[in-house]
Amino acid sequence: MQLKNKIAFGDLAGDMEGVSSWLDGHDWTSVESGSPASSHCLDGILLQSEDIIAEGRAVVLVNIDAPGTLLVTNFRLIFIGEGSKQVIGLGTIPLATIEKLSKQQPLRSSSAPRTRDRAPLRRLLQIVGKDMRVCVFGFRPHSKQRRSIYDALLRVIRPLRLWDMFAFSSHVPAFVGQTDAQSRLRSEYLRIIGGTGATRLNGSGSLKLDIHYRLSDANADYTMCPTYPSLFVVPASVSDDEVQQAAIFRARGRVPVLCWLHPENGAVLVRSSQPLIGIMMNSRSNADEKLVATFCTSISQKHFQRRKLYIADARPRKNALANGAMGGGSESSANYFHSEVVFLGIDNIHAMRDSLGRLRDYVDVHGAASSDGSSSLLRSGGWGWGGGNLSSMTAAVSALGDSGWLMHAHGILAGAAWIAARISLEGASVLVHCSDGWDRTTQLISLAGLMLDPYYRTFQGFQALVEKDWLAFGHPFADRLAMPTFSGSCNPTVEVFRGSLSGSVGPSSPIRTAPASSFTSSTSSQSPGAVSSNYSPIFVQ
Repeated sequence: MQLKNKIAFGDLAGDMEGVSSWLDGHDWTSVESGSPASSHCLDGILLQSEDIIAEGRAVVLVNIDAPGTLLVTNFRLIFIGEGSKQVIGLGTIPLATIEKLSKQQPLRSSSAPRTRDRAPLRRLLQIVGKDMRVCVFGFRPHSKQRRSIYDALLRVIRPLRLWDMFAFSSHVPAFVGQTDAQSRLRSEYLRIIGGTGATRLNGSGSLKLDIHYRLSDANADYTMCPTYPSLFVVPASVSDDEVQQAAIFRARGRVPVLCWLHPENGAVLVRSSQPLIGIMMNSRSNADEKLVATFCTSISQKHFQRRKLYIADARPRKNALANGAMGGGSESSANYFHSEVVFLGIDNIHAMRDSLGRLRDYVDVHGAASSDGSSSLLRSGGWGWGGGNLSSMTAAVSALGDSGWLMHAHGILAGAAWIAARISLEGASVLVHCSDGWDRTTQLISLAGLMLDPYYRTFQGFQALVEKDWLAFGHPFADRLAMPTFSGSCNPTVEVFRGSLSGSVGPSSPIRTAPASSFTSSTSSQSPGAVSSNYSPIFVQ
């Protein structure tokens, strides 16, 4: 997505007279990129094992008309103010947070006298961040500094291997926890299925397991589902063979499994991927229907009862039906006893990515530090909102609404609140899925968990929530955040989290593009500043 195509940089210098005069008066020819002269002055700025790769002096951060020094290190891009010698946060961004970079058209004042038309043009470099920042740096021509910074960034912002990132390549000792990921996951499961009225496992107290659920290792070798953990919770009445049979009927083998159990009413929160109903919408699986039905069974005074089951399909209805052409689809309430299918209408990763791009445009235009260096409709000394330029206010609010971001956020929060209410207030069980069950499903499951369980609203509990619902169940962080993954030569010591692996469960799986295992050099050669088409702000959202 190209940002702010409507901005004509050649018309902006009239708003930057102070910066232009500073640039004209500075001796640019004596400065070359990559000079280590300033390294001894950076002891309080550089981290341990952080090394300077390229350096540009007398650079201007156009957003705030600030001159300074621009550094590229093996960890981040750093902008140091000329006068204060302090790091300016707006122009300092970790390399992994850079979404794309591009050289912009030269900057020259359109209001300048004709005699100055031959003045050198300012070279601009735009940095677009995944955190909604759009920074523009101005370089004096003939110094080759922009090329040096640009080339250095191209070399370091797209590492091919996870181990090439600063967090792993630096010599800073890594923190080693007392338990591994699989042990923590097991402990969280035991806390969840502590049983109705029992003390939840939180570091102290007794534990009484709910006899109706058990830990299953049906996926111990990850052959049933490469993107599920090796250990998960299923009803005790369902065997591992039946779980594996049910997995054949779910996209990518992502079978329905328990994520949370209400400690008082026994209702459960379950996740999965879409069923493989097919284009005729008539395929069924006895194993899948039995597995889902057991999540609806409750016990009252030693008698089995059926509780209501809601199947919350996170997608819009039309999208779910369209997936039938690729073998997927959505459940029929006629095939799942005492169930009701509800479509939550949340858009896919591509809509979220486009929405964030439009929101970023809005913030860049109307924010306090626009990348064009000029005043926005809402600034003018802070009187834009209070003083009452109604047309400007209306245009700004309309642009925010057009981004769709608030609508998407509302839809996800409303869906999670609806799920939590069904479990807590109605005592019904809820099965949540989307297409693959690792994006919208993960958002809804984790947000509902935050609402339902106060433990997840603690620091330790939030860590457990992210490990369980995001990492263990295969949210493709690498693809969504445009980060590298393990290469073929790197074998992680802990295999419980394998969220970015590709693959499906068999010939009946819907034909969908598997997540890319890593970024390759071809990605950068095709578009130096581009990221994967699977990039999307799901975890950010």
